[in-house]
Amino acid sequence: MKKTTEETSLYNNLETMSINDLLININHEDQKVAKSVNKAIPNISQLVKTIVKKMSNGGRLFYIGSGTSGRLGIVDASECPPTFGVSKNMVIGIIAGGDSAIRSSVEAAEDNMSQAWIDLKRHNITKKDVVVGISASGTTPYVIGGLKDCQTHNIYTGCITCNKNMPILKVSDSAIVLLVGPEFITGSTRMKAGTAQKMTLNMLSTSVMIKLGHVIDNKMVDMHINNKKLKERAIKMIQKMSNLKKNKAIELLKKYGTVRSVLKNIQ
Repeated sequence: MKKTTEETSLYNNLETMSINDLLININHEDQKVAKSVNKAIPNISQLVKTIVKKMSNGGRLFYIGSGTSGRLGIVDASECPPTFGVSKNMVIGIIAGGDSAIRSSVEAAEDNMSQAWIDLKRHNITKKDVVVGISASGTTPYVIGGLKDCQTHNIYTGCITCNKNMPILKVSDSAIVLLVGPEFITGSTRMKAGTAQKMTLNMLSTSVMIKLGHVIDNKMVDMHINNKKLKERAIKMIQKMSNLKKNKAIELLKKYGTVRSVLKNIQ
């Protein structure tokens, strides 16, 4: 199996480059990422439609991955509650090796093909849910085993990978393939592959949450207001969307708690 993510870098003798040349060349490679994601939009769209349908019927979204890919899934999942006001159990990120692997590498954990299903069962996974495996290589045993077990139990599966013709595609109902090419440092998939995965996760969860009704116009009306910055943002939203004076907006926000609730109660 040929993995473009493992191919030799297009750049040699990195240690002899000036700092400026290093930065220019890394940036040059990064510019290829958005184009690779653009090509995958039809497949991203297919997965979004399925997730929206499943979640509208009480389902949840799970991400499973290891290393950088697993951490990116956890970041995306953890940002959904404060941004969109949803339950922390609506989008769930699971990483090989457990929560300790978020900060410290637990490399051997990715080789266990049965552990992902064990991890998913702790969340009482059902056929209502969707599981998206994130694996730059497309060969991570933890992810492949988890997706395979999901399919055995009639649970819809998707994947985000950076190589074509990999085993992960055989266990994914919706496959997103991001062909970013060789990394600047050979095999360092935390770079372009990681960036491509992060961009795709942003698109995936944001589109899903918009279609589930957590955004009005371009405003995060369900966001959790738990610091000064977000409070000020909420007040400005209310003012702009209702033409209320600032003092009144502050009063109603304090009373109702969210932008959506304020707007609902002044109609």
